[in-house]
Amino acid sequence: MFGMRRKEESELARAVSELAHAGTLAFGGVGIAGSVLAETEAYQRIVAALTDQPDEVRDLLDRLLTTGTPAGRVYAASLLERLDPVRGRAAWTVLRGDTTQLSTATGCVMGSTTVGEYATERIATA
Repeated sequence: MFGMRRKEESELARAVSELAHAGTLAFGGVGIAGSVLAETEAYQRIVAALTDQPDEVRDLLDRLLTTGTPAGRVYAASLLERLDPVRGRAAWTVLRGDTTQLSTATGCVMGSTTVGEYATERIATA
């Protein structure tokens, strides 16, 4: 049992590390082939851990909010919103003032916005 817990923590830490270096925000497949980016896979692994490891996930996401790339910070806020809607809204509120450029991908459409514009939109649609 102990070894299993360490493996889960290690996989979670690897997924968060992947998000910390994420270059593009994409929640699904991208391009004509619908390829799933490494950061999207990492995001999905963390979603799967939300129920079983909420405290560990929360601690890692809190750090990711301040240390991640623009895409990493947005992924962190999105995950916090799923884990704890109040904390998620607080994260989006903090990110509203972030003027850093953010690369996005939805299907075949690549885009660019700022972290703050993305956060403002998320707050408006919540």
